[in-house]
Amino acid sequence: MTAEPLIQLEGITKTFGNGAAAFQALKGIDLTIERGDFVAIMGPSGSGKSTTMNILGCLDVPTGGVFRFRGVEVQKLDRDQRSLLRRRYLGFVFQGFNLLARTTALENVELPLLYRGENKTQRRESALRALDQVGLVPWASHSPSELSGGQQQRVAIARALVTQPDVLLADEPTGNLDSERSVEIMLLLQRLNGEGITVLMVTHEEEMAAYAKTIVRFRDGQVERIEHSATALAQASGPA
Repeated sequence: MTAEPLIQLEGITKTFGNGAAAFQALKGIDLTIERGDFVAIMGPSGSGKSTTMNILGCLDVPTGGVFRFRGVEVQKLDRDQRSLLRRRYLGFVFQGFNLLARTTALENVELPLLYRGENKTQRRESALRALDQVGLVPWASHSPSELSGGQQQRVAIARALVTQPDVLLADEPTGNLDSERSVEIMLLLQRLNGEGITVLMVTHEEEMAAYAKTIVRFRDGQVERIEHSATALAQASGPA
């Protein structure tokens, strides 16, 4: 008996606006994502990739179609249920890091647990484990202004990992980094994927997409094609 896919999109549509002003951003997306995959979502501006990512992250709901996450039909959940799903199973990494400037790396990583109501000792232990996953324990007491761009993105990844999510959603995670730091972050994402986390990443950079196992290319609100990356650097040597 085959395992149920982690994520299934069937005939997903998304329309913004009404009447003559209506714009159909997604025109029937079919996509299956298995547990443990590393998926790069690519496409030109306006192709639908960001809209799809928002739906996958339970930040928006489709106009039509079926979205299953771990077998649950997400489009049937209410806002509170989607929020719970998001907090329990998903971690988010953004291009702009989104760190609080006047707090330490450790305190930034603790934030999701603070919202959960965990006590200080639990938060501290979990945050240190997450910082250890990204190799930043020695910088735990540093503020974002004292860290490089690559280190700040590592803190942001640790913050996404601290809740132990099933899925890491990364929106242009290397967009604000130079080439060397970009490779550093991609090797880290690749390692985390190897440890069992499913990674979904939006990127416009072919070199970054090459680290993924699967590349999904969007055009005009539809999936243009899916590639199982022959050039993926899945066996890249060296630590992240």
